[in-house]
Formats: sequence, structure tokens, C-alpha cells
Amino acid sequence: MRLLGSGPVASVKPFRAVRYDESKAGPLASLVAPPYDVLSPEQRAEYLARSPRNVVHLTLPEDEQEAARLWRDWQAEGVLARDSEPALWWLEQEYVGPDGVARKRDGLVAALRAEPYSARVVLPHERTHAGPKEGRLRLLRALRALVEPIFLLYDGSLDPPGGEPLLDVELTGVRNRLWRVEGEAPAELAEAQLLIADGHHRYETTLAFHEEDGTEESAWLLAVIVPTHQEGLTIFATHRLADGVELDGAEPAEEPPLELLGRGTGPVVYRDGRTYLLPPRADLDAATVEPLVRGSVRYTPSAEEAIAAVDRGDAGAALLVRPPMVEQVRAVAERGETMPQKSTYFYPKLPSGLLFLPL
Repeated sequence: MRLLGSGPVASVKPFRAVRYDESKAGPLASLVAPPYDVLSPEQRAEYLARSPRNVVHLTLPEDEQEAARLWRDWQAEGVLARDSEPALWWLEQEYVGPDGVARKRDGLVAALRAEPYSARVVLPHERTHAGPKEGRLRLLRALRALVEPIFLLYDGSLDPPGGEPLLDVELTGVRNRLWRVEGEAPAELAEAQLLIADGHHRYETTLAFHEEDGTEESAWLLAVIVPTHQEGLTIFATHRLADGVELDGAEPAEEPPLELLGRGTGPVVYRDGRTYLLPPRADLDAATVEPLVRGSVRYTPSAEEAIAAVDRGDAGAALLVRPPMVEQVRAVAERGETMPQKSTYFYPKLPSGLLFLPL
């Protein structure tokens, strides 16, 4: 994706990162965590218990002012230290996906200037909700720092650095390695039109904070820019569990739902021990099934778990969808449209706790 004409361009630059000093903070494995919005209450408690300095004390605190106090104290104590010079970073993630296939995904970590969506520099693909943004805005006001990166896609390729990584840590079965990269951002990124893969709420929170704060520093956010021209970039499906489902137009199917889905056939509905095929009504399965849901809905990346939940009586119906392709997501964003909630499941999630961007 490239911008045409002389409109706004993406502003990407090195930054002076704040990082944990393991000699004072403890092992990095006890300090990092998944993003705030994927942690259940039980998982949050688990990470908080790993270390009194775990990043979840900052990303998902009981009280924003307490998080701000910790942020200040940890810097004063040397638990967190700021680099003397700005730099870019390169993040490599080795993982085994939900499909059992081992892959590697790379991205450039940089400071990115947040521009309104109307500028067409950064494009969204999902709708957001007011509640999460209000909580993130309170935290950003208190900290005046970005403590989690957002995940953006760049339609191109970037060259990885050589040498040994500066950081190497495993989190939830994913090996994360981080290189420090000297110099300016690649020139081609200035012409890029970036697509948000994950982090819509945090991006829009940055825009809101900058509007009320007015400083140049508040316009910047922490971003991982992932080139799409790599085999390790994958999207997996997020299936729906609903109280009920409207089956108008659905055709009964003789094959088990997992077999149909495994062949790339869908969307598939499983209800009362029976399988149904839905005629596609939209480019994306998630958009096809969204208007058919009745009652409450929850989500799972596991089709097996969705079927088991129906068999246990924990849900009235499972709506099994095929994952979208990156090209489909991009096409939706370029049309100025948005996808239903939980339409994309980019795996793995980016780790929190490797780098921080103070404002």
C-alpha cells in the first residue's frame, strides 16, 4: 500500500527507549506479559504474582495513579533505565501457531506519529468501543508514557539486522528476540500506508490524548511495523459462541464441522449436534455470521473448544469461520469500512515489557 500524491506521509523515527535493568528488576521472563486486553482476571493475577515489577502492574493496574507512582519509582531506583541515544529495534518472534506449524515473524520497532484516520496514513479495520478507550486514556494521562506497542502492517519488506540479539525471552511458548538498530528509519516507510493489525483502542487513545495535551511529544506512540512480505505473518480465525443463531438459508451438512472447516468450507454452524453450511453473504465470514447471532456472544480461537462448548450445553450454537487473508483485511480498510469485532486473530501477540516510550 502506498500513498499517492502529496498528502501526509508516515513519520517513523528512532526513540530513546526505557527498558528494564535485569540486574535490579530481576529476570526478564518474570517481567514481561501479554497485552492487557487478552488477560483474564486469573491470568492478570498470575503475572502480578510473578514479580512486584511485572509489566502488568503498569499495563493493567487497579489504579492509574498507583501505576504512575510505580513508573516514577522504578526509574528513580534504576529498575527502569532510559537509553542515552535513540535507536530503532528489530523484533523476531518464533512460534508454533494454533495449526501446529512452526513459523517466524519479524517487525521493526519505532516511534510512529499518530495521524487521524482521515489522513489515510494509518488505516483501521475494526470498530472500537468507548469503555476500553476511556480506561487507556486515564492510564496515559497518569503515566505520560506508552507501555505497550501497537501492531501495524506494512505492505512490503524490510531487511533484518545481523549479529546477536540484545534481549531473548520466552513468553507463552513464543521466543522473542530483540536487536538494537542504529540509524534512521528506512526511507520507504515514509511513503507507506500502514494498517492497524492490533491496537485500535490504543491508537485512538493516543489521538485523543494528543488533542487534549497539545504537545508534540504526545503525538507519538510505540509501534511494531510488520512487513507483509514474509511467510511468518498469519491470521487465524476467531469463532463465535452464541446463545442462539438464525439459520435462515442455511443448508444441513452431513460431514462433521471440523472436516468442513479443514477443507476451507464455511461458514459452518454447529447446533444441537447438527451441522449447517451458511451461504456467504459478505467477503468475510465474520461479516456473514455477525447478523445471525442471537443473544450474547463470546469468542474462541479453537474450533474444537467451540464445538465442545455446545455439546456441554455452555452455548446454544457455534459459528465457525474461516480466517481472512491479509489482502482481504487491507481491502476493507482501503474502502474505509470496518470489520466486525474479533474478525482477525493475528498470532502471536506482541509482548509487553520489552520497551517503553516516555512522552
